[in-house]
Amino acid sequence: MNKPNQRRLVSQLRSAARAAVLTAAMGGLAACAGGPGAASADERSPVADQLAADPLAAVRGTADITGRTGSARAATELVTESAEKKASFTGAGGYDYVKRIGRLEVAVPPGAATSGKIVEVVLPGTVYLQNSGARIPEGKWVKLDVRQLPDGNLVSSGATDPASAAGALRGAQKAELVGSETVAGVALKHYRGTLDLIRAAEATGGRGADGLRTAAQTFTAKDVPYEAWLDPQGRLHKVVEVFSFAGVAGSKEAKDQVKVTSTVSLSDFGKPVDAAEPAPTDIYSMKPTEPAK
Repeated sequence: MNKPNQRRLVSQLRSAARAAVLTAAMGGLAACAGGPGAASADERSPVADQLAADPLAAVRGTADITGRTGSARAATELVTESAEKKASFTGAGGYDYVKRIGRLEVAVPPGAATSGKIVEVVLPGTVYLQNSGARIPEGKWVKLDVRQLPDGNLVSSGATDPASAAGALRGAQKAELVGSETVAGVALKHYRGTLDLIRAAEATGGRGADGLRTAAQTFTAKDVPYEAWLDPQGRLHKVVEVFSFAGVAGSKEAKDQVKVTSTVSLSDFGKPVDAAEPAPTDIYSMKPTEPAK
């Protein structure tokens, strides 16, 4: 692909991603896979993991512990709110921490630039999107480096992928134990605090840190509020993270701010996840520009 066409495609997808998620809210507008928790089955410690007594250690350590489960099913919800509009996206899929790949299917609400569902396949530092709203042929995928998306793909495809959502907790700066809850027969500890995406990226390292680092440069609030629910093994069952950014470039006015609340719930730890990279023949490439007449 020549450089002018590549730039045009990236610009097109950026606009489409915002339209699919953020425009619906405004009317216009690692991760586990990359960090030490993504060990193969043969590399896992024979010592059983358990929840740390210290709240901050428990929250910071959950990405690695969750990664050692091998895989997990995921349910996502992403709610965007501005001064005038609110939109909700829901998704389902899973993440394979051994193969370092996940897949999500996200339902698009009315009013977005695309319809139906957005399908997303994620790897450390890379995302494949299908039905992203850009002018991509039906059934084809577009491949992007997450650094090409202003938010590092933490919210622009309608969901925060499980690896990134858990990886962000490596940057926890404050954590307090709120209480205990029993969900689906599992006793969980509920924590609340704030996290720093730059610290999360540093702790994650590798390509899995790319999205976290990119998002940190876009979101306006350095201290990201979160809530997390962990089981006795220290595995992450649910995390809620609240991101903020300026809907109008450069504006610090409250009326121009957009709040995005991302919720990721994990279950069925260790069960197989159906996720694979699209075939090379299914990847869309821009055609060379026709010569001017």
